[in-house]
Formats: sequence, C-alpha cells, structure tokens
Amino acid sequence: MEKKRTHTIEEIDELRDWFETNRDKVPATMQIDSSAFTPDLPETISMLFDQAYICYENPKMQGSIRLLKKIKKLIEEMQ
Repeated sequence: MEKKRTHTIEEIDELRDWFETNRDKVPATMQIDSSAFTPDLPETISMLFDQAYICYENPKMQGSIRLLKKIKKLIEEMQ
C-alpha cells in the first residue's frame, strides 16, 4: 500500500516564515480559485495555519496546506 504524502512541521514553519516575511504583499482580499474567495485574506491565512499545525500529519486533512501553497503562489505571481 502506498503511503500518502503528508507534510512535516518544518515545511509548515517555512511556509509561515514566508508569509511573515511577505506580510506587506498579502492583499486584503483574494479570489483563490473559481470557487474560493476570501474577503479577509490575512484572517483566512491565520485560520489555515491553525488547521495546518493540527492536521499536518493526517493525509486526509492536507487541504489547508494546499490552500496556503496556492495563496503563496498567487501572491508571488502578482509581483
């Protein structure tokens, strides 16, 4: 049986560090994809990190981490 990919606490910490370093580049709102819009992106990021730190080892609960990575990529593309 193939083991599903999970993330390490170090990967979550690195992602958090990136958001802390680039806090001034985070827009107030964001259309993350065609079905996900957030009217308060900084608060959404905070809540996603709360979930990521709790669920990072659970392969079925990786959605918050995937969203954080997607948000990071979108912010990098806006620059």
